[in-house]
Amino acid sequence: MKFTQLLTAAAAAALMLPVAQAQKTQGVSKSEIVVGSIQDLSGPLAPFGKQARNGMLLRVEELNEQGGVQGRKIKLLFEDSGYDPRRAVLAAQKLVNQDQIFAMAGHIGTANNMAAMPIQFQKNVINFFPLTAAREMYEPHHRLKYSFAVPYFDQIKVMLPLLVAEKKAQKVCVHYQDDDFGLEILRGAEASGVAIAEKTTFKRGATEFSSQVAKLKSSGCDFVVMGTLIRETIGTIGESRKTGFNPTFLGSSGAYTDLIHRLGPKFTDGFYAAMTVQNPYLDEASQPIRFWANKYKTKFNEDPTVFSAYGYIIMDGFIRAADKAGANLTTDSFIKAMDSMTIPPDIFGSAGATFTATKRLGSTAVRLSQIQDGRWRVVRDYAQ
Repeated sequence: MKFTQLLTAAAAAALMLPVAQAQKTQGVSKSEIVVGSIQDLSGPLAPFGKQARNGMLLRVEELNEQGGVQGRKIKLLFEDSGYDPRRAVLAAQKLVNQDQIFAMAGHIGTANNMAAMPIQFQKNVINFFPLTAAREMYEPHHRLKYSFAVPYFDQIKVMLPLLVAEKKAQKVCVHYQDDDFGLEILRGAEASGVAIAEKTTFKRGATEFSSQVAKLKSSGCDFVVMGTLIRETIGTIGESRKTGFNPTFLGSSGAYTDLIHRLGPKFTDGFYAAMTVQNPYLDEASQPIRFWANKYKTKFNEDPTVFSAYGYIIMDGFIRAADKAGANLTTDSFIKAMDSMTIPPDIFGSAGATFTATKRLGSTAVRLSQIQDGRWRVVRDYAQ
């Protein structure tokens, strides 16, 4: 009798085991999935961080109004890093250990992600589609890494020789921020096969570029690759125009933002940037983008930007994977879903993306835009 009772109890325990394991998955309950994101909401990239946050919120609100994914609503939690890796560590510790998030999504900044990922990985927390185009977001391979942003390295490596040939440039130079971001731009230029005649650098946070521009001008550069973000792009081009220095300027997706032509009107016309996701203007010719942009403005009372679109795309990708993982959502089931995932092109013109167990970057396809009459225009379609 006792032996039979023991067998019955063991069988019941075995049946309950999958349920118990599912309950142990951090950030997942019967009704909710908790997702964290670290944004710059108060530092130099605050405009980007706030826009990305709004885009993420918009997609999650749409989902939750429709009943969630597999019966679960998504709860988004945000922390502010101020674009400081030390604050990113504290934010990650709070989200991972205190708030018990299931995944980190859309974390902004290369150095910030590098600082936070070890904390996440200790608790089996996925780093999903970080807002940085650094290769470290998918290399070296790690089961908890997934990236959607074409690396800065590949952006420049692909687009530089194409644009140099088109412009018949004779002397190519590189002007870059002296950190991991800027070095990726430099490495992409060096790997492109185009000879680099001159290099100038500046420290993060610099606002004065007269000495660098003077050096580029005196070197006779007629093409300048820009390892710059917002104010560095505007400051460098503004100083160049002021001194009569008018080379072709090529930047990365780090400088592909409406802030460039809004804060630097007129003199930033002609600037090129490698990109994938299209900036959503309210009067865009594409009806789906126009509809989305107006919905965004209705909710947040401001025009959307490319970073708003990034945030929306990030959460849309997460939702697709969580849905494919099924009702028993765990880290392992999410990874299994992602490792056979194909994401089709979206309304913003992004190329389709595919992921496998050994391929954690969705796509390397990149295209080119130029500021024309105060607005970004796509001037070259996808190349790899």
